[in-house]
Amino acid sequence: MSSRGGKLFIISAPSGAGKTTLCNMLQNEFPDIMYSVSHTTREPRPGEKHGLQYYFVSKETFEKKIAADDFLEYAVVHGNYYGTSKSEVKEKLAGGRDLIMDIDPQGAMQLKEKIDSAVYIFIMPPSVDTLRIRLTSRNDTRESIETRLANAAGEIAYKDRYDYVIVNDKLERTYKELSAIYKKESK
Repeated sequence: MSSRGGKLFIISAPSGAGKTTLCNMLQNEFPDIMYSVSHTTREPRPGEKHGLQYYFVSKETFEKKIAADDFLEYAVVHGNYYGTSKSEVKEKLAGGRDLIMDIDPQGAMQLKEKIDSAVYIFIMPPSVDTLRIRLTSRNDTRESIETRLANAAGEIAYKDRYDYVIVNDKLERTYKELSAIYKKESK
């Protein structure tokens, strides 16, 4: 798969590290960046809408898409499937648009084997305690919070395979760093 035209930016982080907030800030500053909407089998959180944050589908539908080779990458994360549509990414990049993919490290490493021209950025939390506070504020269940915290160490283990690692300790400073990376790499 070629990324001629637009540039692909892969952003990963443990749940609660702030990647979605940072991606939204980047899109607000650079409205031409498009967001890759992933498919997932998890239930929507309050305020999430099908087709905006994710395409929320059943496990059966997701598995049919796997069988049809519809995904550029997919993984099971926190007990749910997440995946990126091949056709959606190809279409957006071919149209000359830069594309942000907010995906877990498993998916990012699958993409790294296929697309070396993408820019890989890992957002680090300042501490596990900060992650716990952020996850608790999202009103996730205690079980979900504990699963996400347990998975964070494994996700962080991938950080050295990314082009850039940013610690999200102060949101504005972290965003300035992300914005500078985007400006440099999108040229």
